[in-house]
Amino acid sequence: MKEFKRTLITTALPYANGPVHIGHLAGVYVPADIYARYLRLKGEEVLMIGGSDEHGVPITIKAKNEGVTPQDIVDRYHKIIKDSFDGLGISFDVYGRTTSDTHRKTASDFFKKLYEKGEFIEKASMQLYDEEAGQFLADRYVTGTCPHCGNEHAYGDQCEACGTSLNATDLINPKSAITGNTPILKETTHFYLPLDKWQSRLEEWILKDHKEWKSNVYGQCKSWLEMGLQPRAVSRDLDWGIPVPVEGAEGKVLYVWFDAPIGYISNTIDLVGEDYTKWWKDPETRMLHFIGKDNIVFHCIVFPSMLMADGTYNLPDNVPANEFLNLEDDKISTSRNWAVWVHEYLEEFPGKQDVLRYVLTANAPETKDNNFTWKDFQMRNNSELVAILGNFVNRAVVLTHKYFNGVLPEAGNLTEAEEKLIEEIRNLKKEMSEALDTFHFREALRLAMDMARAGNKYLQETEPWKVAKTDMARTATILNTAIQTCANLSIAFEPFLPFMSAKLVKMLGGDKISWDMLGCFDLVPTGAKIGEPELLFEKIEDSAVEAQVQKLLDTKKANELKAWKPEPVKEDVDFETFEKVDIRVGKVLECSKVKKSKKLLQFLIEDGMGTRTILSGIAQSYEDPSVLVGKEICFVANFAPRKMMGIESQGMIMSAVNPDGTLTVIGPTGPVQPGAQVG
Repeated sequence: MKEFKRTLITTALPYANGPVHIGHLAGVYVPADIYARYLRLKGEEVLMIGGSDEHGVPITIKAKNEGVTPQDIVDRYHKIIKDSFDGLGISFDVYGRTTSDTHRKTASDFFKKLYEKGEFIEKASMQLYDEEAGQFLADRYVTGTCPHCGNEHAYGDQCEACGTSLNATDLINPKSAITGNTPILKETTHFYLPLDKWQSRLEEWILKDHKEWKSNVYGQCKSWLEMGLQPRAVSRDLDWGIPVPVEGAEGKVLYVWFDAPIGYISNTIDLVGEDYTKWWKDPETRMLHFIGKDNIVFHCIVFPSMLMADGTYNLPDNVPANEFLNLEDDKISTSRNWAVWVHEYLEEFPGKQDVLRYVLTANAPETKDNNFTWKDFQMRNNSELVAILGNFVNRAVVLTHKYFNGVLPEAGNLTEAEEKLIEEIRNLKKEMSEALDTFHFREALRLAMDMARAGNKYLQETEPWKVAKTDMARTATILNTAIQTCANLSIAFEPFLPFMSAKLVKMLGGDKISWDMLGCFDLVPTGAKIGEPELLFEKIEDSAVEAQVQKLLDTKKANELKAWKPEPVKEDVDFETFEKVDIRVGKVLECSKVKKSKKLLQFLIEDGMGTRTILSGIAQSYEDPSVLVGKEICFVANFAPRKMMGIESQGMIMSAVNPDGTLTVIGPTGPVQPGAQVG
């Protein structure tokens, strides 16, 4: 395997039309940060580049819906996203924007170079056009009926109901999202990058030279290459984006997929200036793209084709893409607000950045989709971070203060117990290095926690609280070893839990740490003053996670209400048929659940002529049926009597079906005498 002098890490650019959620973190940013921190601990030269993707149709749609400019939208969400990353300790060397002057120039120059080299083809095509708005419609500006599943609210690029990718012209009964009109087909000309030109080189580069790539990445690339690559448009008709910088292309901007990855280059330029060539063009630099699986094709086929067309840039050495993270067994969806938003988490769980980092890494969707649940979040915090890692560190520090006034005692002769622990830590370090080097971060985290488990086991077996009664020299050796193990844990966990690591380093009186130090047992000098014991983690109570689950349930209910549509109107009936139904108002005298029935309520109704008993199958909608007593309700008075559960029902209670399937008894809005007819 080739050795490199330095590593350039890029992370997928999140759209600046909304905040980032835990799916983004698990798929891209936490893994990238773990790897960058690991390389820095090893003393390697590394840059981690990120930024907001601030062009594209989703941004213009959001701006239109809110009655503001696209710039207003990206300014707002760029800050929210950047603050979220900062708050969670994602250690970007630069986090830039694709609306910056540097990016505009870099992307324009990139396009012009390829244009002047003849790397594009121009092609006319028929696209949907809104005559009233006077503009061509991007795919997301077209809605209609999905030809595959019949969903009437499909977008021109994808049906969110069945997940099928679409072209806007595939939709049945397409409508413009701008005016609601039916668009027409109109010819337009665009620039295309002929991906097919690079097919054979891509096959050689990926399928032969990079068989070490993760199976999900390699497999998706192989599938695309086997289908045969086609030219891909690099421009579109929009007024938000970087103008196509050639004469005769007025009204056209660079397609966001072409513009966005160039943001990695422009953000590097913003950070290091002309020195960017060392990071992008020196063959001694290794480039890694951290992305989610939805970006594999862009970063393994499309962007490399752009770089090949330029001819002066490095190609990525690896693209360790992750799969998707689900939330409570359901797909994360920004449009349905089914997500855990990072900025909200930081507000609602202050000081618990590392808990989220830990849980997302432990559940990382490295080879297949995985699931986040609040119960698992609580369990991993309480049973692992608190009970294993935090417990060991706290015991070691508390005992050192108890028996040696917080001053690290000198270790004497090591016994088999110490030698066994030291060997285990060093073996775990070796395994961790192998896991981190191959992007198996979930496994590396497990191995780090095994170090804490080993420390707990060591204390449990050596029992310094008992030894201290008879042998303080031996107690000194045990607690010196325990504190040295804590110092090792501060290194092992730094890539994963940087806030905890910094707190632990400070507690032990340390300063700088490095990966080379991991496995050494003289990290804290004899006589060093150990800080006061401080809990690294605290238990998360049931009430905290129950509140988060309820928040999601409320979101789901709101989505159901939003999506609800009334049932179609039934077939017409003539007036004479309707007149046969005698609907009256009655007053509820009694109401109770029918024994041995989950569905039935028993009403005693005053109907103006006496009383009657009516059974109604609405028990599951009324936890406490007594709330209906005294209310005036509508009922069908001439509904033929029938027996249910041995009780004769003399009518039918009228109720309305709610969007969530529950039933609500209906009645007059003002006082009406029992027995009054409804007509």
